[in-house]
Amino acid sequence: MDGDFVAETEPFGVFAEWFKAAEAAEPNDPNAMALATVDPDGMPNVRIVLLKGYDERGFVFYTNYESAKGRELLATPKAALDFHWKSLGRQVRVRGDVATVGASEADAYFASRPPGSRIGAWASRQSRPLESRFALEKAVAAYTARFALGEIPRPGYWSGFRLTPREMEFWSAGTFRLHDRVVFRRAGEGWEKTRLYP
Repeated sequence: MDGDFVAETEPFGVFAEWFKAAEAAEPNDPNAMALATVDPDGMPNVRIVLLKGYDERGFVFYTNYESAKGRELLATPKAALDFHWKSLGRQVRVRGDVATVGASEADAYFASRPPGSRIGAWASRQSRPLESRFALEKAVAAYTARFALGEIPRPGYWSGFRLTPREMEFWSAGTFRLHDRVVFRRAGEGWEKTRLYP
């Protein structure tokens, strides 16, 4: 059983080690995570997004604020994440509060994206009905022409969110389904750790 993490007293060091291992082992998108939100009726929504940064303040991802997840997070700023690294037999679940990132942080990340991805952020009316693939291609062509000779600025409706964990659970696969599970919960300025039955 992979229980080394059980001795740790805070979760971010464990996450950093596991994420580094995932980057070395996972063939595609080790930063992929399921993001769960709720709509105005309390109906849950989940989708895969990409983690774009993390530190002790939380986990950062980017989206169109007018998309379904953007609208849901702005209305109910709480969410859950799940990382599943099958090749390692590991999973990390995170729950917490969500806030928007600052404009300078969002601008810096947006500028680091390939030009085609920046154009895509302008062209896509994410989550809204699309009359045809041609309509999307036409929008891409129009924005490509618009920004052909200069910088591609970040659209005002496109930015990031940071999920600040209240709780982080680490799961490591064990034989006969006797998995290791440890949950860290915020307790004042620190963390309270509890080992869970598999």
